[in-house]
Amino acid sequence: MLPISPIQVSPNGRYFVDQSAQPVFWLGDTQWELFRLFDADTALHILQNRQAKGFNIVLVMLTGVDVSSLFPDRPNSFANLAGETPWIGFDPLRPNEAYFRHIDPLIRMGEQTGQTLVVGIYHKWHKQVITLPKARPWARWVAGRYRDVPNLIWSMYPTASDEFIPVCRELAAGLQEGDGGRHLICVHPDPSVASSSFLHNEPWLAFNMIQTCIDYDQIHVTVTSDYQRTPVKPVIMAEGGYEGLEFNRLQTPHDVRKQAYWTQLAGGHHVYGHNDSWAAPAQWQSWLDAPGSTQLSVFRKVITSLEAWWELIPDPALFASGKGNGFALNSAARSGSDRWILAYLSESSTLSLRIDRLPARRRVRAVWIEPASGNRLPAGSYPAVEVVSFTTPAGWEDALLLAEPE
Repeated sequence: MLPISPIQVSPNGRYFVDQSAQPVFWLGDTQWELFRLFDADTALHILQNRQAKGFNIVLVMLTGVDVSSLFPDRPNSFANLAGETPWIGFDPLRPNEAYFRHIDPLIRMGEQTGQTLVVGIYHKWHKQVITLPKARPWARWVAGRYRDVPNLIWSMYPTASDEFIPVCRELAAGLQEGDGGRHLICVHPDPSVASSSFLHNEPWLAFNMIQTCIDYDQIHVTVTSDYQRTPVKPVIMAEGGYEGLEFNRLQTPHDVRKQAYWTQLAGGHHVYGHNDSWAAPAQWQSWLDAPGSTQLSVFRKVITSLEAWWELIPDPALFASGKGNGFALNSAARSGSDRWILAYLSESSTLSLRIDRLPARRRVRAVWIEPASGNRLPAGSYPAVEVVSFTTPAGWEDALLLAEPE
């Protein structure tokens, strides 16, 4: 049976392509409660809002988020707005038809908006419910019900430890039996950092996913590590720091931008999230247009404006000096065909860039791009054989520097 997903992994394993083999830029958003706590009209409104901002991938949990440990006043039975739970008697082999009848039209909304939904069928919360003997038949039932939904990728959310390998394998087998292998399968570890740490060589694992939460120092190093693995698979920074207040730390739009550019220039693909989308879903009108989500529209436009952006090669050696570190890390990449260099300066700083890494031409033109707005300023024209020093424009929190042959 042929795959029906609108996106597949590219032949070289670095990025995603559509059904015509054209590159697809991955920009994700987490909407964990989309199926459970929203009616159809609101869910479609949220997806359309995200689609307008350039988010073409949306991560959703089939049973929503278990918030009982974080919010004692909100005991969680995984019930939806109508009070229906996923399973009768908390038995995954007894699915509640009323619960899934609500999901049926929502899971197909990606066909209206042109988005792919990454749907989680298992979380470590389910360990005592979706046991090893029940994992395969549960996954088979879910995949069979939604086998004909094209805009769909399956996911699961274990802890990245050997303890969860057997259940992941059983879930993957059940998914493939249920839909005939029509959809990609991934693993989003929670809270551990990388799926590659325990499942990279599984043949059913289409790509790797990373969750660093608010430990920003892990982003660039973990994406880089996964990028260098063999066999080559795409790398998704699937869950970093959420915009808003998370674990008593305020994630600003500047923090959101840092995570995105650190990921992309290390060779990965990025997923955004706002903390209130899962902690306060009913307040969706207050977080839906948070500034960080809008500024990632600029992020998408900057990257996809680069010639053959999908051939991006991470190259920290482009910095002759000024690479920075920690929360002030600067990152850089170049075109696979040597048509451009893009550097991200995560804070106001000075660096020396090796524009001589571009093919020998007379001169190189440089331009500043403000990540928050997309505004551009000329940064000068230089002989192509030079190492050039640059300082970020005054008043900018962060900056992009694009160098191209004239």
